[in-house]
Amino acid sequence: MCGYACDRVFSMKKLKRILALIAAIALAGMYIVTFILGVTGNENTQGMLMASIAATVIIPVVFYAMILVARVLKRSAQEGTGASGGQKEKE
Repeated sequence: MCGYACDRVFSMKKLKRILALIAAIALAGMYIVTFILGVTGNENTQGMLMASIAATVIIPVVFYAMILVARVLKRSAQEGTGASGGQKEKE
């Protein structure tokens, strides 16, 4: 009923939910792999365990940083185009 703008907002919300679900599954998978590597007794286990632990910390931090940068860039792009309702005059 409301046209292209509503469809675009709906699809962005849907995309964000799908990406969040994928990220949650990936994190759970990394935790499971970390647990399994910690329990097994293979000679390569220690290196793989350290890589898995590092990935469970580094990957979410990188994604969080990307989200913050995207927010800042989006905000600055909106201010640059005047989407915030116009610029206020200095008094």
